[in-house]
Amino acid sequence: MLAIYKGCIWSYVSKLLTVEFTGGSKRCNKHARAAIRLGFNDAGTWSSKLAAAGQDFGGADGSIVLAAAEIKRPDNNGLQNIVKKMKTWQKLFGVGMADLIQFAAVHAVVTCPLGPRIRFFAGRKDSSKAAVDGLLPSARGTAEEVISLFEDKTISPHELQFNFDKNKKGAPQDSTPGVWDVKCYNETVGTAPKEIVRFPADVALAADSRMSNEWTKFWQGNGLGQDYWNADYATAYTRLSLLGVNNINNLTECSKVLPKVRPVFAGASKKLIDD
Repeated sequence: MLAIYKGCIWSYVSKLLTVEFTGGSKRCNKHARAAIRLGFNDAGTWSSKLAAAGQDFGGADGSIVLAAAEIKRPDNNGLQNIVKKMKTWQKLFGVGMADLIQFAAVHAVVTCPLGPRIRFFAGRKDSSKAAVDGLLPSARGTAEEVISLFEDKTISPHELQFNFDKNKKGAPQDSTPGVWDVKCYNETVGTAPKEIVRFPADVALAADSRMSNEWTKFWQGNGLGQDYWNADYATAYTRLSLLGVNNINNLTECSKVLPKVRPVFAGASKKLIDD
């Protein structure tokens, strides 16, 4: 473990992750995209109904790495490599695993060209207790099933749209997997290259009346869709990253160590470049 003053530790983590998450083309690479998915899958395993019934655990507690059973679940298949990296980085820096997972997730987003800078708070409590299984959305679920699942996490249909994951299980869901753009919304319902995977649940969500109007706003040709998406994604993911965190008032904001945004990127529209 590095002997570094606690207040500075995240700046060192940030420098390492910038190298780890940037591909040869300066796009975000497969490790960055896996880190985003890891953050989502760790935080998403919380239920307000279960919490009210006395099972208030899961959520952003690091258990996806610390509880051996979780990485064996089908929902988490494809995350084995990033889990190994998290264990290595945690030993190197001595930070909490729950915090490291969420820091890596928001760092990965802004490492991607066009991605927003999302607020990061440190101080979550780690847990090695496996979260309840079955709390993550199925790629083949109906719109009602997915929306109900997220409402149980206090995530509204509006916010659910911004937690749309365009790299589920490692398969690209748009033609620019290394750029944080909004093509996934258009290519989910429209024409897309044959290499793109479209999951039934996402197609169903795009057609649902609670989401369809705003879904189309994300890919407006005037560029407003990107700005709209980035601003609301940042807010929605901050909420998601705090699910199951019961010591919010004791967290410390460390957002300033994250990389700067890259709102313009030459060649952003080039298709199927995957570092």
